[in-house]
Amino acid sequence: MGIIQLKSLTKKFNSLAAVDGISFSVEEGEIFGFLGPNGAGKTTTISMLSTILKPTSGTALINGFDMIKDKADVRKSIGIVFQDPSLDEELTAYENLTFHGVMYDLKKDMRERRIAELLNLVGLEKRKNDFVRVFSGGMKRRLEIARGLMHHPKILFLDEPTLGLDPQTRANIWDYIKKLNENEKITIMLTTHYMEEADKLCDKIAIIDDGRIMALDSPQNLKSIVGGDVVSIKSPDTKKISNAFAKEKWVNKIKIHDGAIDVSVNKAEEMLPKLLKITNEIKSEIISISVHKPTLEDVFLHFTGKTIREEEASAKDAMRLNRRLWGR
Repeated sequence: MGIIQLKSLTKKFNSLAAVDGISFSVEEGEIFGFLGPNGAGKTTTISMLSTILKPTSGTALINGFDMIKDKADVRKSIGIVFQDPSLDEELTAYENLTFHGVMYDLKKDMRERRIAELLNLVGLEKRKNDFVRVFSGGMKRRLEIARGLMHHPKILFLDEPTLGLDPQTRANIWDYIKKLNENEKITIMLTTHYMEEADKLCDKIAIIDDGRIMALDSPQNLKSIVGGDVVSIKSPDTKKISNAFAKEKWVNKIKIHDGAIDVSVNKAEEMLPKLLKITNEIKSEIISISVHKPTLEDVFLHFTGKTIREEEASAKDAMRLNRRLWGR
């Protein structure tokens, strides 16, 4: 039985279903990824599971506690790192952790011991007396993670934990997340729209789009669904090329998106000359061509018909339209 269990969880804002009847479970000790574009329903789900938002319908158990009936017990069971910064920058690292410990009624001896443990875990023990306002973005993120662990939660929610960080800092945060999962024996549920982050960190991934779960499995199993290697061809003649490729038995799958066509084949290095021969025979222009192993981006495309980049562009267009219509 999972330490997090969702059953038909739904959240509507007027007629919009931000989260649309999702069901899944997270096993104790897992790093579970919630992968999808901005506006897909990731943060709304985390907000419900952490008792910040009340669901429209459905249920969820967190560490065996009902998120509606047992709010206090749920809150004691979880730590959370929000997408937006929430540290007090006029306090030191030590003072931020102390304040959090007092809020959770930790005794002084336990609080001091826990602060020392966590500052060491996230590599900030030498900066404990520095004001947070002088910290880099990565240091603040690490301190927020430490704060979320102060009261020994069974579950840690991380909402876009590396959003806005540079690649090197992002990789360092990944290392800290892995380390605390192993050292603290804690279940972690994180939301992200970074494919590499989900692939690198997660034992299991749920792909969410438009508030619905599209797929759920380990990263490796999800990528195996795509099958073979992926040949990506940019061309103004994608439909024409797709129709020609579809006649070949050795072509596994074809997807058209964003002015390109992705073709799944086995042993791409052997099939590439055949693909080029076909495009030449039908007199189609090729702008560029590349070959890669299946990625989670390919998986997202397989299940939704779009890339995450396209989904986010659509969401931004919808927001702009809403502002024009409502004067916002």
